[in-house]
Amino acid sequence: MISFIIRRLLALIVVALGIITLVFMMRVIIPGDPIDTLLFGQPKTEEVVKNMRAELGLDKPLPVQYFNYIIGAAQGDLGKSLTTRRYVIDELGDRYVKTVGLAITSLLVGLVLGLIFGTMAARYKNTAIDTGITALSLIGLSLSPIWLGLVLINLLGVQLRILPVVGNGDLVQLIMPAMTLGIIQAAVISRFVRSSLLEVLGQDYIRTATAKGLQLNKVMTRHAYRNAMIPVVTILGLQFGGLLGGAVIVENIFAWPGLGQLAVKAISARDYPVIQGIVLLAAITYVLVNLIVDLLYFWIDPRLKAH
Repeated sequence: MISFIIRRLLALIVVALGIITLVFMMRVIIPGDPIDTLLFGQPKTEEVVKNMRAELGLDKPLPVQYFNYIIGAAQGDLGKSLTTRRYVIDELGDRYVKTVGLAITSLLVGLVLGLIFGTMAARYKNTAIDTGITALSLIGLSLSPIWLGLVLINLLGVQLRILPVVGNGDLVQLIMPAMTLGIIQAAVISRFVRSSLLEVLGQDYIRTATAKGLQLNKVMTRHAYRNAMIPVVTILGLQFGGLLGGAVIVENIFAWPGLGQLAVKAISARDYPVIQGIVLLAAITYVLVNLIVDLLYFWIDPRLKAH
């Protein structure tokens, strides 16, 4: 297992370097000049432009800029925002925590609902319950987070006034955006739980346990769930990456102060360092989550420890 972790960490370094390279190239590929953004509405003399380029390090050759960006990123220095002139890492700090908190909460909502409905569908296979849950999951897969978010705002925030529509980023304000993303995730997870459980319940050792007189609930909890969770854990890692991307829409609908809301502002202002920082942070987080998923395999499936 230790050798596996070392190999994965080495691969992580290579992937991180590739991500940093792609993020750096964003500034080269995207049209426009950061100096135009900084000096918008101000007199732009040749001396001012020269000094500004020197301050931002844009006067150096591209390979030197790339090397400096890698060194800075490794030390947590992602440059300064073109609009606020604050360090990018400071701009992202609290917002990153908010976005990751939203993603984790949404994933937990989706996991709980997905396990409940997926288990029910597998247990009552080919019955009205199974058909109804399958239909609901198909509807959930078709839902748009924009539409669902607006429905929840109108129902829970305007009509019933149970939850606040906007707030200061506290736990109460987190409920509706987490429900919006979690319900959609539950539709995906429930289908994987159902298919995985049906496959496991058809194995010989499950039939043997049932033949010995064990109740179905005990067979499910002691034998079926652990083996059925392997593909589910895989989809959870992939879903987390989707939540980081989907949070851009939901955060702006609910005014949740996360990276998604900051990303829209940065794109509107053509604030390249902040955009680069958001993309880099989200990509590194996604890679780390996949590393955690790989490590969870060893805990779920002891057979892997022998390899």
